[in-house]
Amino acid sequence: MEFIRSIIDFIIHLDRHLDQVIRTFGQGAYLLVFLVIFAETGLVVTPFLPGDSLLFVLGAFAAKGSFDLVWLLGILAAAAIAGDTVNYAVGHFLGERIVRKGANRFFKKEHIDRTHAFFEKHGGKTIILARFIPIVRTFAPFVAGIGKMHYGKFLLYNVTGGLLWVCSFVLGGYYFGNVPMVKEHFLIVVIVIILISILPAVIEVWKHRQKKA
Repeated sequence: MEFIRSIIDFIIHLDRHLDQVIRTFGQGAYLLVFLVIFAETGLVVTPFLPGDSLLFVLGAFAAKGSFDLVWLLGILAAAAIAGDTVNYAVGHFLGERIVRKGANRFFKKEHIDRTHAFFEKHGGKTIILARFIPIVRTFAPFVAGIGKMHYGKFLLYNVTGGLLWVCSFVLGGYYFGNVPMVKEHFLIVVIVIILISILPAVIEVWKHRQKKA
């Protein structure tokens, strides 16, 4: 049991164990971080995996020469885009089946129709902004698939959002992750990154409540 706990802690806090990962796996570290980012964006059951913080830390390690920056950006962008694509496909092909089987407590037909209309109207902004909101980015493509958002549209927003997300955090870590003040207060920096990431969701909730009031 203790071994399993250690494995889970290692995966969830991969951003804290990167130094050990690089020493242990060498070039295989590229595959490992690809799988983590793919799962964080592509599997609705793993939204707890590190995303923003991992990208930032990877950028900082790339600045030290542990990763090739171009390869890292390409691999992580591919993972993010592939993850959202798989997530969309699961929602697209299994969503209606879930509703038909009667598991409609969370997948009511009117909710599906409303989701479809919402994504048709705000699809681009939703998919792109969701990339920067932990948890939400894991579920947005799944809901887009259930709502039958046009795949051509989704793919464009998926690629755009994936590139913006990966490049902003990795390059942020690359240029600022090894600044002495940032290194000394790295945990605080990561917490700030997470808080900034969820800020759009907080603002939207506040606006929604203001409208209701």
